[in-house]
Amino acid sequence: MVVVVTCAVGILEGHSECVWKVCWNPKGTLLASCSSDKCIRIWGKEGDNWVCKTVLEDGHSRTIRCVCWSPCGKYLASGSFDATICIWKMEADAFECIATLEGHENEVKGVAWSCSGNLLATCSRDKSVWIWEVDEDEEFECASVISSHTQDVKSVVWHPDVEMLASASYDDSIKLYEDDGDDWSCMNTLESHDSTVWSIDFDKRGSRIVSASDDKTVKIWHQYPPGNEEGIATPNNKPAWKNVCTLSGYHSRPIYDIRWCNVTGLIATASGDDNIHIFEEEPTSDPNQPSFTLGTTIKQSHQQDVNSVDWNPVTPGLLASCSDDGTVKLWQCTIEN
Repeated sequence: MVVVVTCAVGILEGHSECVWKVCWNPKGTLLASCSSDKCIRIWGKEGDNWVCKTVLEDGHSRTIRCVCWSPCGKYLASGSFDATICIWKMEADAFECIATLEGHENEVKGVAWSCSGNLLATCSRDKSVWIWEVDEDEEFECASVISSHTQDVKSVVWHPDVEMLASASYDDSIKLYEDDGDDWSCMNTLESHDSTVWSIDFDKRGSRIVSASDDKTVKIWHQYPPGNEEGIATPNNKPAWKNVCTLSGYHSRPIYDIRWCNVTGLIATASGDDNIHIFEEEPTSDPNQPSFTLGTTIKQSHQQDVNSVDWNPVTPGLLASCSDDGTVKLWQCTIEN
């Protein structure tokens, strides 16, 4: 198979400073982007063109580093260098900030909703991961503060089907958490990267994790449950995670973001070398020793560092990216046999 990128199908301009994060809503109809200009822009399609539908301002006093839609698509969470998290509620075409969550001591780097939408995870430069419970009255309460990392926590992501959380950190590690009945605790620490782990993502089944690092590599981690056929040890009768594949030599600078597409199975990376790489798994790949190849490279996709990428959850191969150059771009990828 060959991955082909036709061209940029949309160049979305409006932010006045670098854009840190892009995130599609669950229906794939709206794209949120956040920036150092302290604004969130919501983009949608009108006819054949993508346009800015609304601008969310006055929620944060400093750079907005991250955004994430809830599974129902009704709420958008944003995290900022002002150490707060804002919860925006969408009704019709209007957004209202219904809550501001405080507690982190430093910049909030990542936000993520659980598959049920009842939990929100946040992470920060203060080395902590917070888990917030959301009730039917739209009230948010801190359920746990986890301090397992020894350095700045860069990102958090939930398992697609169960309430298991993963985090990536400046301490070069990935950690996995579950509720043990009394509190949330770290159940696994994944170590193989030689430098900061900037971003992580689960595959659509949640049995594998992909990670991207300052060491310029991409790693694939595979889950082995207790009693697995491969004979992998599972201490404390908990699933074990092993690094089963490392992709290196592709990017020339740190890889800042990575996303595994649930529709096509493609993996996209965003890097400080201004390029986006698209990787595909070989059809006959062994899960215990998977083989991934570079499908295509979008060279000089932006004029400066590419900070984030996100696959549209509905439209196959539609990829959003954003950059220090202040733009958001949309790319259409297709797979040819």
